[in-house]
Amino acid sequence: MDIIELKKIATGIRRDIIDMIYNAKSGHPGGSLSCTDILVALFHCKMNLNKDARGNRVDRFVLSKGHCAPAYYAILSSKGFIPHEDLKTLRKIDSYLEGHPSNKINGVDVSSGSLGQGLSIANGMAIAKKLSNEDGKIYCLLGDGEIEEGQIWEACMTANKYKLNNVVAFLDYNGLQIDGNILYVKSVDNLRQKFEAFGWNVQEIDGHDFNQILDAIDNTDKSLKPNMIIAKTIKGKGVSFMENNASWHGKAPNDEEYKIAMDELSK
Repeated sequence: MDIIELKKIATGIRRDIIDMIYNAKSGHPGGSLSCTDILVALFHCKMNLNKDARGNRVDRFVLSKGHCAPAYYAILSSKGFIPHEDLKTLRKIDSYLEGHPSNKINGVDVSSGSLGQGLSIANGMAIAKKLSNEDGKIYCLLGDGEIEEGQIWEACMTANKYKLNNVVAFLDYNGLQIDGNILYVKSVDNLRQKFEAFGWNVQEIDGHDFNQILDAIDNTDKSLKPNMIIAKTIKGKGVSFMENNASWHGKAPNDEEYKIAMDELSK
């Protein structure tokens, strides 16, 4: 699939995200929009979504920052796991599309939402693959505010101890969390050096450049260590008034804002 087509898919996913959150009147647009390109590259180019002998997908995915479920549901819909018309039911009282993903949803491998836990879950899945001599990778998407959680660093030690080179973690590094700039909330600086000190193979990329995203995933094939891809992104990517604005971490657009956002994502 060429880059032009991937960009078209990403724009469609972003429109779905805005539409879902607008209809729900709640949700998390900022981080959902920032991680969209990563998800498009994974699900439309790199992940093997076929079932293995045990009935699991060959490659599996953990959305550790579970509040960005709108992006996850939209990408799953684009791959045929969720009917597109169901996206508008996000967060409705009678809907299965809850505010955080549940593994009762077709295509969702892991229920998530409690921040800091996803990498530990990915490690367990990766160890199971190693013990069963199964092919495939476990992809995990982390938020940069989330890595202030101590469990993340315990998981980093575990992945190194068990040489889990079948773990590929993406850090959605948009620089903002619910309380503002991550550097002021609880600075987690020198990230490359930190992850390397924990024994990880680290790459730093532009998280909105499909060529860089795809190349980084390919590079993990040669790694003998767990893999961390630090992807520099823009919170609220694609919608001018949401970009680099922490106030859009977790709120829905009003009627006027919805129209502006959808117009911008139509150009």
